[in-house]
Amino acid sequence: MSRFSKNDIFRIVEEEDVEFIRLQFSDIFGVLKNVAITSSQLEKVLNNQCMFDGSSVEGFARIEESDMYLRPDLDTFAIFPWRPQQGKVARLICDVYTPDGKPFEGDSRNVLKKVIKEAADMGYVFDVGPECEFFLFHTDDNGLPTTLTHEKAGYFDLGPTDLGENVRRDMVLTLEDMGFEIEASHHEVAPAQHEIDFKYDEALTTADNIETFKLTVKTIAKRHGLYATFMPKPKFGINGSGMHVNMSLATVDGRNIFADEKDTLGLSQEAYHFIAGILAHAKGMTAITNPLVNSYKRLVPGYEAPVYIAWSATNRSPLVRIPASRGNGTRIELRNPDPSANPYLVLALCLAAGLDGIKNKLEVPKSVDCNIFEMTNEQREAAGIETLPGDLKEAVDCMKEDGFIREVLGEHIFNKYTDAKLAEWDEYRTKISQWEIDEYLAKF
Repeated sequence: MSRFSKNDIFRIVEEEDVEFIRLQFSDIFGVLKNVAITSSQLEKVLNNQCMFDGSSVEGFARIEESDMYLRPDLDTFAIFPWRPQQGKVARLICDVYTPDGKPFEGDSRNVLKKVIKEAADMGYVFDVGPECEFFLFHTDDNGLPTTLTHEKAGYFDLGPTDLGENVRRDMVLTLEDMGFEIEASHHEVAPAQHEIDFKYDEALTTADNIETFKLTVKTIAKRHGLYATFMPKPKFGINGSGMHVNMSLATVDGRNIFADEKDTLGLSQEAYHFIAGILAHAKGMTAITNPLVNSYKRLVPGYEAPVYIAWSATNRSPLVRIPASRGNGTRIELRNPDPSANPYLVLALCLAAGLDGIKNKLEVPKSVDCNIFEMTNEQREAAGIETLPGDLKEAVDCMKEDGFIREVLGEHIFNKYTDAKLAEWDEYRTKISQWEIDEYLAKF
Protein backbone atom coordinates (compact mmCIF):
# COMPACT_ATOMS: atom_id res chain seq x y z
CA MET A 1 0.00 0.00 0.00
CA SER A 2 1.37 3.41 -1.01
CA ARG A 3 2.32 5.95 1.63
CA PHE A 4 1.64 9.02 -0.53
CA SER A 5 -0.72 10.00 -3.32
CA LYS A 6 -0.16 12.88 -5.73
CA ASN A 7 -2.53 15.01 -3.64
CA ASP A 8 -0.51 14.19 -0.53
CA ILE A 9 2.67 15.44 -2.21
CA PHE A 10 1.01 18.67 -3.36
CA ARG A 11 -0.39 19.25 0.15
CA ILE A 12 2.90 18.61 1.95
CA VAL A 13 4.87 20.81 -0.45
CA GLU A 14 2.45 23.68 0.18
CA GLU A 15 2.11 23.20 3.94
CA GLU A 16 5.85 22.75 4.53
CA ASP A 17 6.90 25.60 2.21
CA VAL A 18 8.97 23.30 -0.01
CA GLU A 19 10.53 25.35 -2.80
CA PHE A 20 12.91 22.85 -4.45
CA ILE A 21 12.48 19.15 -5.20
CA ARG A 22 15.49 17.06 -6.14
CA LEU A 23 14.63 14.22 -8.51
CA GLN A 24 17.21 11.57 -7.64
CA PHE A 25 18.40 8.56 -9.62
CA SER A 26 21.58 6.46 -9.75
CA ASP A 27 24.05 5.64 -12.49
CA ILE A 28 25.10 2.02 -13.05
CA PHE A 29 27.73 2.31 -10.31
CA GLY A 30 25.23 3.52 -7.71
CA VAL A 31 26.46 7.12 -7.76
CA LEU A 32 23.54 9.36 -6.87
CA LYS A 33 22.49 11.97 -9.45
CA ASN A 34 19.68 14.50 -9.46
CA VAL A 35 17.71 17.05 -11.42
CA ALA A 36 16.37 19.91 -9.29
CA ILE A 37 13.02 21.54 -9.99
CA THR A 38 11.03 24.26 -8.27
CA SER A 39 7.62 23.53 -6.78
CA SER A 40 6.00 25.26 -9.76
CA GLN A 41 7.07 22.28 -11.91
CA LEU A 42 5.78 19.63 -9.52
CA GLU A 43 2.60 18.81 -11.44
CA LYS A 44 4.61 18.13 -14.57
CA VAL A 45 6.94 15.84 -12.62
CA LEU A 46 4.14 13.92 -10.94
CA ASN A 47 2.60 13.37 -14.37
CA ASN A 48 5.88 11.68 -15.44
CA GLN A 49 6.73 14.44 -17.91
CA CYS A 50 10.19 15.38 -16.65
CA MET A 51 12.76 14.76 -19.38
CA PHE A 52 16.56 14.83 -18.96
CA ASP A 53 19.70 14.16 -21.00
CA GLY A 54 21.01 10.68 -20.23
CA SER A 55 24.05 10.84 -22.51
CA SER A 56 26.34 12.27 -19.83
CA VAL A 57 25.38 9.78 -17.12
CA GLU A 58 27.82 6.89 -16.67
CA GLY A 59 26.48 3.75 -18.31
CA PHE A 60 23.28 5.29 -19.63
CA ALA A 61 22.79 6.07 -23.33
CA ARG A 62 24.60 7.26 -26.42
CA ILE A 63 24.12 10.90 -27.37
CA GLU A 64 21.77 10.01 -30.22
CA GLU A 65 19.52 8.10 -27.76
CA SER A 66 19.87 10.46 -24.84
CA ASP A 67 16.31 11.58 -24.04
CA MET A 68 15.13 9.95 -20.81
CA TYR A 69 12.19 10.49 -18.49
CA LEU A 70 12.17 10.48 -14.70
CA ARG A 71 9.17 8.84 -13.06
CA PRO A 72 9.12 9.60 -9.32
CA ASP A 73 8.32 6.95 -6.73
CA LEU A 74 5.90 8.91 -4.56
CA ASP A 75 6.64 6.81 -1.49
CA THR A 76 10.23 8.09 -1.46
CA PHE A 77 9.21 11.73 -0.87
CA ALA A 78 11.21 13.22 2.00
CA ILE A 79 12.25 16.69 3.13
CA PHE A 80 15.96 17.28 3.76
CA PRO A 81 16.28 18.33 7.44
CA TRP A 82 19.64 20.04 6.82
CA ARG A 83 18.33 22.55 4.27
CA PRO A 84 16.73 25.97 5.11
CA GLN A 85 13.42 25.96 6.96
CA GLN A 86 12.02 28.59 4.61
CA GLY A 87 12.00 27.42 1.01
CA LYS A 88 12.70 23.85 2.06
CA VAL A 89 14.27 21.20 -0.16
CA ALA A 90 12.72 17.77 -0.66
CA ARG A 91 13.55 14.77 -2.78
CA LEU A 92 11.86 12.06 -4.82
CA ILE A 93 13.72 8.94 -5.97
CA CYS A 94 12.90 8.22 -9.59
CA ASP A 95 12.87 5.36 -12.06
CA VAL A 96 14.28 6.06 -15.50
CA TYR A 97 12.12 5.47 -18.58
CA THR A 98 12.64 5.75 -22.32
CA PRO A 99 10.50 8.10 -24.48
CA ASP A 100 8.33 5.15 -25.57
CA GLY A 101 7.27 4.54 -21.98
CA LYS A 102 9.44 1.50 -21.22
CA PRO A 103 11.72 1.08 -18.18
CA PHE A 104 15.27 1.99 -19.24
CA GLU A 105 17.46 -1.13 -19.27
CA GLY A 106 20.39 0.86 -17.86
CA ASP A 107 18.45 1.78 -14.70
CA SER A 108 19.82 -0.38 -11.88
CA ARG A 109 16.77 0.31 -9.70
CA ASN A 110 14.69 -1.34 -12.40
CA VAL A 111 16.97 -4.41 -12.31
CA LEU A 112 16.20 -4.85 -8.62
CA LYS A 113 12.47 -4.33 -9.19
CA LYS A 114 12.43 -7.10 -11.82
CA VAL A 115 14.05 -9.62 -9.46
CA ILE A 116 11.71 -8.55 -6.63
CA LYS A 117 8.78 -9.28 -8.96
CA GLU A 118 10.23 -12.72 -9.71
CA ALA A 119 10.35 -13.39 -5.95
CA ALA A 120 6.79 -12.09 -5.54
CA ASP A 121 5.60 -14.45 -8.27
CA MET A 122 7.07 -17.28 -6.18
CA GLY A 123 5.23 -15.98 -3.11
CA TYR A 124 8.24 -14.35 -1.43
CA VAL A 125 9.09 -10.95 0.03
CA PHE A 126 12.83 -10.19 0.21
CA ASP A 127 13.84 -8.36 3.40
CA VAL A 128 17.30 -6.87 3.85
CA GLY A 129 19.31 -5.15 6.55
CA PRO A 130 22.72 -3.62 5.68
CA GLU A 131 25.61 -2.79 8.01
CA CYS A 132 27.27 0.27 6.46
CA GLU A 133 30.74 1.22 7.69
CA PHE A 134 32.56 4.47 6.90
CA PHE A 135 35.54 6.60 7.92
CA LEU A 136 35.55 10.20 9.16
CA PHE A 137 38.68 12.10 8.12
CA HIS A 138 39.93 15.67 8.30
CA THR A 139 39.83 17.96 5.27
CA ASP A 140 42.70 20.14 4.13
CA ASP A 141 42.77 23.94 3.92
CA ASN A 142 40.90 23.77 0.61
CA GLY A 143 38.19 21.56 2.05
CA LEU A 144 39.44 18.49 0.18
CA PRO A 145 39.45 15.09 1.90
CA THR A 146 42.57 13.64 3.52
CA THR A 147 43.18 10.34 5.33
CA LEU A 148 44.22 12.18 8.51
CA THR A 149 42.58 11.74 11.89
CA HIS A 150 43.73 12.44 15.42
CA GLU A 151 41.44 9.90 17.10
CA LYS A 152 42.70 6.53 18.33
CA ALA A 153 39.42 4.84 19.31
CA GLY A 154 38.63 1.20 18.59
CA TYR A 155 35.70 -1.21 18.57
CA PHE A 156 32.74 0.01 20.67
CA ASP A 157 34.82 2.73 22.37
CA LEU A 158 32.97 5.76 23.73
CA GLY A 159 33.68 9.42 24.24
CA PRO A 160 35.94 11.18 24.97
CA THR A 161 38.14 8.50 23.31
CA ASP A 162 35.64 8.27 20.44
CA LEU A 163 36.00 11.77 19.00
CA GLY A 164 33.35 11.05 16.38
CA GLU A 165 30.60 10.43 18.94
CA ASN A 166 28.88 13.81 18.49
CA VAL A 167 29.08 13.64 14.70
CA ARG A 168 27.53 10.19 14.74
CA ARG A 169 24.81 11.42 17.09
CA ASP A 170 23.87 14.21 14.64
CA MET A 171 23.85 11.71 11.78
CA VAL A 172 21.47 9.43 13.67
CA LEU A 173 19.11 12.28 14.57
CA THR A 174 19.10 13.54 10.97
CA LEU A 175 18.44 10.05 9.60
CA GLU A 176 15.53 9.70 12.02
CA ASP A 177 14.16 13.00 10.74
CA MET A 178 14.35 11.44 7.27
CA GLY A 179 12.16 8.54 8.42
CA PHE A 180 14.86 5.97 9.26
CA GLU A 181 14.53 3.66 12.23
CA ILE A 182 18.07 3.48 13.59
CA GLU A 183 18.78 0.31 15.53
CA ALA A 184 22.38 0.95 16.63
CA SER A 185 25.45 3.08 16.04
CA HIS A 186 28.99 2.60 17.30
CA HIS A 187 32.68 3.12 16.70
CA GLU A 188 34.19 0.39 14.53
CA VAL A 189 37.52 -1.48 14.81
CA ALA A 190 39.81 1.02 13.05
CA PRO A 191 40.53 4.58 14.24
CA ALA A 192 38.01 7.02 12.70
CA GLN A 193 35.81 4.15 11.49
CA HIS A 194 32.09 4.09 12.31
CA GLU A 195 28.92 2.08 11.72
CA ILE A 196 25.24 3.03 11.84
CA ASP A 197 22.66 0.26 11.40
CA PHE A 198 19.10 0.89 10.30
CA LYS A 199 16.07 -1.35 10.40
CA TYR A 200 15.59 -4.39 8.19
CA ASP A 201 13.10 -3.63 5.39
CA GLU A 202 11.85 -4.74 2.00
CA ALA A 203 14.67 -4.80 -0.56
CA LEU A 204 13.75 -1.80 -2.74
CA THR A 205 13.21 0.39 0.32
CA THR A 206 16.53 -0.78 1.74
CA ALA A 207 18.43 -0.02 -1.47
CA ASP A 208 16.87 3.47 -1.56
CA ASN A 209 17.77 3.88 2.12
CA ILE A 210 21.42 2.97 1.49
CA GLU A 211 21.67 5.73 -1.11
CA THR A 212 19.96 8.21 1.23
CA PHE A 213 22.15 7.05 4.13
CA LYS A 214 25.38 7.76 2.27
CA LEU A 215 24.19 11.21 1.19
CA THR A 216 23.10 12.08 4.74
CA VAL A 217 26.30 10.83 6.39
CA LYS A 218 28.46 12.82 3.98
CA THR A 219 26.32 15.95 4.46
CA ILE A 220 26.43 15.89 8.26
CA ALA A 221 30.15 15.10 8.31
CA LYS A 222 30.79 18.17 6.17
CA ARG A 223 28.84 20.29 8.66
CA HIS A 224 31.34 19.17 11.31
CA GLY A 225 34.31 20.02 9.10
CA LEU A 226 35.00 16.35 8.35
CA TYR A 227 34.80 14.13 5.31
CA ALA A 228 32.91 10.83 5.39
CA THR A 229 34.21 8.26 2.95
CA PHE A 230 32.76 4.90 1.96
CA MET A 231 35.99 3.95 0.19
CA PRO A 232 36.59 0.30 1.16
CA LYS A 233 40.25 0.55 2.24
CA PRO A 234 41.49 4.13 2.62
CA LYS A 235 44.51 3.28 4.83
CA PHE A 236 47.03 0.45 4.87
CA GLY A 237 47.38 -1.68 7.99
CA ILE A 238 43.90 -1.23 9.43
CA ASN A 239 40.50 -2.78 8.75
CA GLY A 240 38.58 -1.65 5.69
CA SER A 241 34.89 -0.75 5.50
CA GLY A 242 32.31 -3.37 4.62
CA MET A 243 28.59 -3.43 3.97
CA HIS A 244 27.45 -6.78 5.33
CA VAL A 245 24.07 -7.70 3.85
CA ASN A 246 21.59 -9.53 6.10
CA MET A 247 18.82 -11.26 4.13
CA SER A 248 15.67 -13.28 4.62
CA LEU A 249 12.67 -14.39 2.60
CA ALA A 250 9.15 -14.12 4.00
CA THR A 251 5.69 -15.04 2.86
CA VAL A 252 3.24 -12.23 2.10
CA ASP A 253 1.78 -12.60 5.61
CA GLY A 254 5.25 -12.20 7.19
CA ARG A 255 6.32 -15.76 8.00
CA ASN A 256 10.09 -16.17 7.68
CA ILE A 257 10.62 -19.12 5.34
CA PHE A 258 14.28 -19.53 6.36
CA ALA A 259 13.21 -20.76 9.82
CA ASP A 260 12.58 -24.41 10.72
CA GLU A 261 12.68 -25.25 14.41
CA LYS A 262 12.91 -28.99 13.61
CA ASP A 263 16.28 -28.54 11.88
CA THR A 264 19.51 -28.88 13.88
CA LEU A 265 20.54 -25.32 12.96
CA GLY A 266 16.99 -24.00 12.86
CA LEU A 267 17.17 -23.53 9.07
CA SER A 268 14.68 -24.57 6.41
CA GLN A 269 15.49 -26.36 3.17
CA GLU A 270 14.79 -23.08 1.34
CA ALA A 271 17.46 -21.40 3.48
CA TYR A 272 20.03 -24.07 2.61
CA HIS A 273 19.19 -23.81 -1.11
CA PHE A 274 19.39 -19.99 -0.91
CA ILE A 275 22.86 -20.22 0.68
CA ALA A 276 23.92 -22.68 -2.03
CA GLY A 277 22.79 -20.24 -4.72
CA ILE A 278 24.79 -17.40 -3.17
CA LEU A 279 27.91 -19.56 -2.92
CA ALA A 280 27.49 -20.87 -6.47
CA HIS A 281 27.47 -17.36 -7.93
CA ALA A 282 29.79 -15.67 -5.40
CA LYS A 283 32.72 -15.29 -7.79
CA GLY A 284 30.56 -13.91 -10.58
CA MET A 285 28.93 -11.41 -8.20
CA THR A 286 32.17 -10.03 -6.79
CA ALA A 287 32.75 -7.35 -9.45
CA ILE A 288 29.38 -5.92 -8.35
CA THR A 289 29.67 -6.43 -4.57
CA ASN A 290 33.29 -5.20 -4.58
CA PRO A 291 33.48 -2.85 -7.55
CA LEU A 292 36.73 -0.90 -7.12
CA VAL A 293 40.40 -1.63 -7.55
CA ASN A 294 40.63 -0.58 -3.91
CA SER A 295 37.96 -3.11 -2.84
CA TYR A 296 40.50 -5.92 -3.12
CA LYS A 297 42.91 -4.20 -0.70
CA ARG A 298 40.18 -4.89 1.91
CA LEU A 299 39.61 -8.49 0.86
CA VAL A 300 42.84 -9.88 2.30
CA PRO A 301 43.33 -12.30 5.22
CA GLY A 302 44.02 -10.74 8.62
CA TYR A 303 41.51 -7.89 8.63
CA GLU A 304 38.22 -9.74 9.28
CA ALA A 305 37.09 -9.39 5.65
CA PRO A 306 35.99 -12.72 4.15
CA VAL A 307 37.89 -14.12 1.19
CA TYR A 308 36.88 -17.78 1.38
CA ILE A 309 33.72 -19.13 -0.27
CA ALA A 310 32.14 -21.08 2.55
CA TRP A 311 29.38 -20.74 5.15
CA SER A 312 28.95 -21.26 8.88
CA ALA A 313 26.49 -20.75 11.71
CA THR A 314 29.25 -20.55 14.33
CA ASN A 315 32.06 -18.25 13.14
CA ARG A 316 32.68 -15.09 11.12
CA SER A 317 35.55 -16.15 8.86
CA PRO A 318 33.48 -17.56 5.94
CA LEU A 319 31.78 -15.56 3.21
CA VAL A 320 28.28 -16.41 4.48
CA ARG A 321 27.37 -16.40 8.16
CA ILE A 322 24.14 -17.38 9.88
CA PRO A 323 23.64 -15.00 12.83
CA ALA A 324 22.39 -16.49 16.11
CA SER A 325 18.82 -15.17 15.98
CA ARG A 326 16.25 -17.83 15.06
CA GLY A 327 12.52 -18.04 14.43
CA ASN A 328 11.25 -14.95 12.64
CA GLY A 329 14.70 -13.36 13.03
CA THR A 330 16.48 -16.09 11.03
CA ARG A 331 18.67 -14.53 8.36
CA ILE A 332 21.68 -15.04 6.12
CA GLU A 333 24.58 -12.59 6.22
CA LEU A 334 26.78 -12.04 3.16
CA ARG A 335 30.00 -10.47 4.42
CA ASN A 336 32.07 -9.45 1.39
CA PRO A 337 30.10 -6.48 -0.09
CA ASP A 338 31.55 -3.04 0.57
CA PRO A 339 29.77 0.33 0.72
CA SER A 340 31.15 1.59 -2.61
CA ALA A 341 28.89 -0.92 -4.40
CA ASN A 342 25.64 -0.08 -6.20
CA PRO A 343 23.05 -1.28 -3.65
CA TYR A 344 20.38 -1.94 -6.29
CA LEU A 345 22.63 -4.33 -8.20
CA VAL A 346 24.02 -5.97 -5.05
CA LEU A 347 20.56 -6.77 -3.70
CA ALA A 348 19.29 -7.83 -7.13
CA LEU A 349 22.12 -10.36 -7.49
CA CYS A 350 21.81 -11.62 -3.91
CA LEU A 351 18.10 -12.28 -4.40
CA ALA A 352 18.48 -13.73 -7.89
CA ALA A 353 21.30 -16.06 -6.80
CA GLY A 354 19.31 -17.23 -3.78
CA LEU A 355 16.20 -17.84 -5.86
CA ASP A 356 18.32 -19.77 -8.36
CA GLY A 357 19.39 -22.00 -5.49
CA ILE A 358 15.78 -22.55 -4.43
CA LYS A 359 14.42 -23.15 -7.93
CA ASN A 360 17.14 -25.63 -8.81
CA LYS A 361 17.36 -27.14 -5.30
CA LEU A 362 21.11 -26.55 -5.18
CA GLU A 363 22.84 -28.52 -2.45
CA VAL A 364 24.74 -26.49 0.10
CA PRO A 365 28.28 -27.68 0.87
CA LYS A 366 29.19 -28.75 4.37
CA SER A 367 29.51 -25.82 6.78
CA VAL A 368 33.00 -24.78 7.86
CA ASP A 369 32.86 -24.17 11.59
CA CYS A 370 36.53 -23.50 12.31
CA ASN A 371 38.52 -20.32 11.68
CA ILE A 372 39.31 -20.55 7.96
CA PHE A 373 42.05 -17.92 8.30
CA GLU A 374 44.00 -20.35 10.52
CA MET A 375 43.70 -23.28 8.10
CA THR A 376 46.62 -24.11 5.82
CA ASN A 377 46.27 -23.92 2.06
CA GLU A 378 46.32 -27.71 1.97
CA GLN A 379 43.50 -27.93 4.54
CA ARG A 380 41.38 -25.43 2.61
CA GLU A 381 42.03 -27.26 -0.64
CA ALA A 382 41.10 -30.61 0.95
CA ALA A 383 37.86 -29.05 2.23
CA GLY A 384 37.04 -27.71 -1.25
CA ILE A 385 37.11 -24.09 -0.08
CA GLU A 386 37.63 -21.67 -2.96
CA THR A 387 38.59 -18.01 -2.70
CA LEU A 388 37.01 -14.86 -4.04
CA PRO A 389 38.74 -13.12 -6.96
CA GLY A 390 41.97 -11.46 -5.87
CA ASP A 391 41.64 -8.25 -7.89
CA LEU A 392 39.19 -6.33 -10.05
CA LYS A 393 40.42 -7.87 -13.32
CA GLU A 394 39.91 -11.40 -12.00
CA ALA A 395 36.48 -10.39 -10.67
CA VAL A 396 35.37 -9.07 -14.06
CA ASP A 397 36.65 -12.24 -15.72
CA CYS A 398 34.59 -14.34 -13.27
CA MET A 399 31.58 -12.14 -13.94
CA LYS A 400 31.93 -12.74 -17.66
CA GLU A 401 32.16 -16.49 -17.12
CA ASP A 402 28.88 -16.62 -15.18
CA GLY A 403 26.09 -16.29 -17.74
CA PHE A 404 23.57 -16.07 -14.92
CA ILE A 405 24.98 -12.65 -13.90
CA ARG A 406 24.60 -11.36 -17.45
CA GLU A 407 20.99 -12.58 -17.51
CA VAL A 408 20.10 -10.83 -14.24
CA LEU A 409 21.77 -7.52 -15.11
CA GLY A 410 20.69 -7.46 -18.75
CA GLU A 411 22.95 -6.90 -21.74
CA HIS A 412 23.07 -3.11 -21.41
CA ILE A 413 24.29 -2.89 -17.82
CA PHE A 414 26.46 -6.00 -18.11
CA ASN A 415 28.37 -4.68 -21.13
CA LYS A 416 28.65 -1.06 -19.94
CA TYR A 417 29.73 -2.18 -16.47
CA THR A 418 32.37 -4.69 -17.55
CA ASP A 419 33.81 -2.30 -20.16
CA ALA A 420 34.09 0.48 -17.58
CA LYS A 421 35.67 -1.78 -14.97
CA LEU A 422 38.24 -3.17 -17.39
CA ALA A 423 39.14 0.40 -18.36
CA GLU A 424 39.46 1.25 -14.64
CA TRP A 425 41.75 -1.76 -14.15
CA ASP A 426 43.87 -0.84 -17.16
CA GLU A 427 44.33 2.71 -15.90
CA TYR A 428 45.35 1.42 -12.46
CA ARG A 429 47.64 -1.23 -13.94
CA THR A 430 49.63 1.25 -16.01
CA LYS A 431 50.05 3.96 -13.33
CA ILE A 432 53.28 4.22 -11.33
CA SER A 433 52.56 4.14 -7.58
CA GLN A 434 54.50 5.84 -4.80
CA TRP A 435 55.34 2.38 -3.43
CA GLU A 436 57.15 1.53 -6.67
CA ILE A 437 59.12 4.77 -6.54
CA ASP A 438 60.08 4.17 -2.89
CA GLU A 439 60.94 0.54 -3.47
CA TYR A 440 62.80 0.61 -6.78
CA LEU A 441 64.04 4.05 -7.80
CA ALA A 442 67.18 4.07 -5.68
CA LYS A 443 67.88 0.35 -6.11
CA PHE A 444 68.10 0.04 -9.85
